Amino acid sequence: MMTLYGMPLSGHVHRVQLLLSMLGIAYRFEIVSGPTPELLRLNPLGQVPILRDGDLVLADSNAILVYLAKAHGAGTNWLPEDPVGAAHVQRWLSIAAGELRQGPAAARMVALWQRPGEPPDACARAEHLLAFMDAYLAGRMFLAATHPTIADLACYGYVAHAPEGHVPLAPYPNVRAWLAQVEALPGFLPMPWL
Repeated sequence: MMTLYGMPLSGHVHRVQLLLSMLGIAYRFEIVSGPTPELLRLNPLGQVPILRDGDLVLADSNAILVYLAKAHGAGTNWLPEDPVGAAHVQRWLSIAAGELRQGPAAARMVALWQRPGEPPDACARAEHLLAFMDAYLAGRMFLAATHPTIADLACYGYVAHAPEGHVPLAPYPNVRAWLAQVEALPGFLPMPWL
């Protein structure tokens, strides 16, 4: 059985939990509270999530999503095979690791945990990203394709929880509609609110 190491309130961990749930994969969730010796042995960077699947140990939520889609998502379109589809997914994985992390995720970290070192303009970055996403999603149901992909799961958690970082979603109707589409998917698992 797979083991997922992480923290329940992490959006990075949640994106992996979402795909595991949507693929119907049973796993053990090991809650970690900080950079313990065991965690540092699994990932010297001390970051979660970490997935153990047999002898394979993978860190980084986006890398884990790619692995799960390729290794366990047979017959699904979570990661398109065609070059254009794969490129669209990669673009949104990059946004999840960049603008999403530096915007909505950072604003949430500051608001909930007063975490130092986050960008001082995180709320403005979040609003800029959400405005971009809202315009992009006009006439679209999902981010990278006409169906859900790992791009949607990578972006969902921190966008849905932007209000925890004092970033309202009311001005972004297309973003809210997209969130509802993701939440309606079979196997959807909500991310806990603080």
